[in-house]
Amino acid sequence: MATKTASKDTFLWEGVDKKGTKVKGEMEGASPALVKSELRRQGIIPKKVKKKPKSLFGGAKKGKITPQDIALFSRQMSTMMASGVPLVQSFDIIGKGHDNPAMQTLIMAIKSDVEGGNTFADALSKHPLQFDSLYVNLVTAGEHAGILETLLEKIATYKEKTESMKGKIKKALFYPLAVIVVAFIITAILLIFVVPQFEDMFNNFGADLPALTMLVVELSKLAQDWWWAALIFIFAIFQVLKQTKQRSKKFNELLDKTILKAPIIGPIITKATIARFARTLSTMFAAGVPLVEAMNTVAGAAGNSVYSKGILRMRDDISTGNQLNVVMKQSELFPNMVVQMVAIGEEAGSIDSMLAKVADFYEEQVDDAVDGLTSLLEPLIMAFLGVIVGGLVVAMYLPIFKMGEVV
Repeated sequence: MATKTASKDTFLWEGVDKKGTKVKGEMEGASPALVKSELRRQGIIPKKVKKKPKSLFGGAKKGKITPQDIALFSRQMSTMMASGVPLVQSFDIIGKGHDNPAMQTLIMAIKSDVEGGNTFADALSKHPLQFDSLYVNLVTAGEHAGILETLLEKIATYKEKTESMKGKIKKALFYPLAVIVVAFIITAILLIFVVPQFEDMFNNFGADLPALTMLVVELSKLAQDWWWAALIFIFAIFQVLKQTKQRSKKFNELLDKTILKAPIIGPIITKATIARFARTLSTMFAAGVPLVEAMNTVAGAAGNSVYSKGILRMRDDISTGNQLNVVMKQSELFPNMVVQMVAIGEEAGSIDSMLAKVADFYEEQVDDAVDGLTSLLEPLIMAFLGVIVGGLVVAMYLPIFKMGEVV
């Protein structure tokens, strides 16, 4: 039942909005009924909902909307509006010129909503998978203040920097993991397919095999007999962890705490989270969003439950009249340098620019840390692979070296 709920398809829909204007678009959902329910919640009366047909070649033509697509869209819209191109015409130019068919459909759906009388922010809010609350709130602030093109440029910069940060964190996390997986696969191939060939040859030696060779031979027999059980066990562990992560809030909190305390990767994740906090809050401040309201969005964008809960507690303290730098210090989540810079920003009335500088500093720190980690890991990983693969090879050739004694 849980698996079915998690599985989502893309549906094409047509309907009528509150003003009686015909609108259409596409939406992800588990079933047509749930899509219709979501459309009604958004104030649209659905007339037709059908599953979007998939491409014959694995959906390659359908395309997938990435955060980079959204960042590019934001920058293009900012450029168009700064050049004096009307909003609806900007949608036409950008949508028809986009290489990604899914992005074309999305932009045309937004255009249709805006033509129907909705604000730009309202049109974006109908696509929460692509435009989160931060994006919608900033666009709303930009429309109210008459500086939409400026805020769209800030959103584009924010998206580009945060995605770049995510990419670096993924590189730091998955590079060693990928090497371990490759080492496991190579070891399994050697034990299951290569070692048995040597074992047949060793049976005719007429002498005792070295202890290392005997160990590898026994491991090979174990791998040949139980490889399927090992695969099932690994798959089961992966599924249990995946389902637990999706369902258990406590597990996610424990995982986030563990990651922050990890010896090498912990400091990198901490710096990245602080950078994301500072960048998001700086962008919200620049848009004129009130601090208490901004903290809700910042908590959602933190990317770590420990910091999310801490930021929400800070929001509650700020709502009672405390200064931002005071509640940051009390939370014990931020280094003294960050707290002091925020305090100076509050005194000078330039907290958005101070937070932007904090974000720049910590983003640079993450860059250096990831580069240093990669440089450190490369020789360690090569040594690890050498010990694993080299150990197996030496174990297989030790009896051959002793063959002269038998002869």
